[in-house]
Amino acid sequence: MISNFPPGFIMIIGALLIPFLPHMIRQIYMMVLVLISAYSLTLGFGIHSTINVMGFDFILFQSDSLTLPFAIIFHIAAALNVIYGAHEKQWKQHVSIMSYSGAAIAAVHAGDLFTLFVWWEATAFTSVFLILAGNTYRSYRSAFRYILIQVTSGMFLLAGAIILLINDGSALLTKFDINSLYGQLIFIAFGIKAAFPLLNGWLQDSYPEASEIGTVALSTFTTKLAIFCFAKCFAGTELLIVIGAIMTFYPIFFAVIENDLRRVLTYSLNNQLGFMIVAIGIGTELAINGAVAHAFAHILYKGLLFMGMGAVLFRVGTCKASELGGLFKYMPITAVCTIIGAISISAFPLFSGFVAKSLIMSALGKEGLVLVYFMLLFASAGVLHHSGIKIPFFAFFAHESGIKTKEAPLNMIIAMVIASALCILIGIFPSTFYQILPYEINYQPYDFSHVVGQLQLLTFAAFAFICLWHFKIYPPELNSTVLNSDWVYRKMIPGVLIPLLKLVERMNQKFEEVIVISFSKTKILLSNTMIKNKVFDREVGSDTLIVIQIFTIFLILIFIGQFFYK
Repeated sequence: MISNFPPGFIMIIGALLIPFLPHMIRQIYMMVLVLISAYSLTLGFGIHSTINVMGFDFILFQSDSLTLPFAIIFHIAAALNVIYGAHEKQWKQHVSIMSYSGAAIAAVHAGDLFTLFVWWEATAFTSVFLILAGNTYRSYRSAFRYILIQVTSGMFLLAGAIILLINDGSALLTKFDINSLYGQLIFIAFGIKAAFPLLNGWLQDSYPEASEIGTVALSTFTTKLAIFCFAKCFAGTELLIVIGAIMTFYPIFFAVIENDLRRVLTYSLNNQLGFMIVAIGIGTELAINGAVAHAFAHILYKGLLFMGMGAVLFRVGTCKASELGGLFKYMPITAVCTIIGAISISAFPLFSGFVAKSLIMSALGKEGLVLVYFMLLFASAGVLHHSGIKIPFFAFFAHESGIKTKEAPLNMIIAMVIASALCILIGIFPSTFYQILPYEINYQPYDFSHVVGQLQLLTFAAFAFICLWHFKIYPPELNSTVLNSDWVYRKMIPGVLIPLLKLVERMNQKFEEVIVISFSKTKILLSNTMIKNKVFDREVGSDTLIVIQIFTIFLILIFIGQFFYK
């Protein structure tokens, strides 16, 4: 019976009962829901569930070699989110996280575009409550912008699905032609959710405004769902190499000058997505494995970093680097786990980031993409700066902030320790990790050139940071606002359009007033000319005068028309 349900669906339905359960029972119940959904991982590849509506087959549950690793990590992340948020007494965020996780898991098992669209939009509507849970004016406004952009992405997806259905008679989730109209619409839909350049503002705008547990969940599912869809539908599309390289490059500069450490992590998230997009654009088996491995590892170490900053936010009330520092002696376990996440994202050998990123860099080298290779190499050094060093350094060390607090709650510590252990285990046992990837490979990340090259890069980047910090060249942590691409639609467009529309409205009113006054004066002039000068006698009758006046005005208009249209 369970095998007929799409994975994740049981989590969505089960979430409806969460408000009625006591707090402790609620935590156990949510873990049981995740375990029941994870049963689908044992059913093997193939199509397991379909329904026919009006002659169209909706493929609700299909699994293949690409689906499996995403399904595994989504279930792991869902379980970690349950543990991490166990201290939260209110049921609203628990309902949101459980249904959001379930929608994302169901989406990666969709076999057609219309089923994908349903879960695509479900992830948007279930996750927006995590941003609203920030309970600030900024979070409310950000949530509105977030849902607007996510729904727009869904509309592009639906439009592409309808056009594909009309053209081909089916809308299967398979590889699409980027040169077709439906392919371009679907590409844009995926690109919005993957936070492409100039479409990424929603990411930095919304994630840092969510609650401490909400941001951890948000960092897991939405963007990785887009990565899965790109790998499924646009692998080998060379345009993605260009877009991905830009994505790895430009967020570095924003992250370095940003003061809010959770927002720094969103820029870092954008940067890491770029590595995955580049790999998908290459499209070889090695590259696709690299993209999937990187997405898997990224969910763990980026989630771990957000957990660390979430714990700081929960205890201290802020994540601004200018207000933090010296927390290591009060939150040592949180600090150590955050450092493990920082080391992992920086791709140190023996950690998960190294064994995942090595696949992508090797794929670039084999394809001879030298320029892109060096762009990603520069981006890797930037990752060490803004995530590997800046996050733990300014939160737990740097200057003494004078803040005295206590360690994170036990549930947060347990979630962080599990995520840390997984980051280390993946780095130590890469061959086991590689077995769940879509393609069989014989790859050894720990050869001499990989290890030495990465250590040289990391050493140089760390030395550069030390020099910049020592000589006070590194950008200071200031309580400021960093403008992003969302400024265009939040500030610039309204700032230009609203005054322009008001000006047009005033001009329209003035024009109407001029027309009314002109016709009134013309009518008075004609009336005075005809009656006072005895052109027509008053005794002729008012009806005749009206006809004559209208006829005269008509003649004047004809004369004016002839004058202007010669």
